[in-house]
Amino acid sequence: MTVKILGFSGSSRTDSINVKLVQYALSVAKNKGADVTFVDLKKDVPMPLFDQDLEASSGLPTEAKDLKALMTSHDAFFVASPEYNSSFSPLLKNAIDWTSRPHTENETALSAYTGKVVGLMACSPGGLGGLRGLFHIRDVFQNINAMVVPQMAAIGNGFTAFDDEGNLIDPAQQSMIETLVNQVIKAAK
Repeated sequence: MTVKILGFSGSSRTDSINVKLVQYALSVAKNKGADVTFVDLKKDVPMPLFDQDLEASSGLPTEAKDLKALMTSHDAFFVASPEYNSSFSPLLKNAIDWTSRPHTENETALSAYTGKVVGLMACSPGGLGGLRGLFHIRDVFQNINAMVVPQMAAIGNGFTAFDDEGNLIDPAQQSMIETLVNQVIKAAK
């Protein structure tokens, strides 16, 4: 069985180190035979701020439906997020909030997440690499019925962590991502 992995980042910055990280993990997974897809939450599926009044009057935004359909069609997710005040980004939280809602009468609210395998990662210019925010993301994904693998990857010194082709330079960081990718593929089979 070929595992289908969707990767996305909670970063909205141009030239984001978290986007680079999730794309690097996807390239490692692809080299291991996984079918991989990357979606840019800001550019590909821009959504308004979650608002139940908007949902009640207009339903789910088209972009939320598109992202939810994409998520549903994959077995696993690689998720990277910058750390903001020891937590994760509002862009990622907004995407989770919209895609955790049902958009048809026959759909459960958490259908995009139930049974999905999630690999979490973060990259930051600081020494901890965004580690504190990963624990908050882990709690959210576990509470919405996803299975988060034990390994989490926090890449410090992010502005110098990648070469010009987007590959991690440090062998220890490469190994951390390799372990994460292996756990996600194994759990998703």
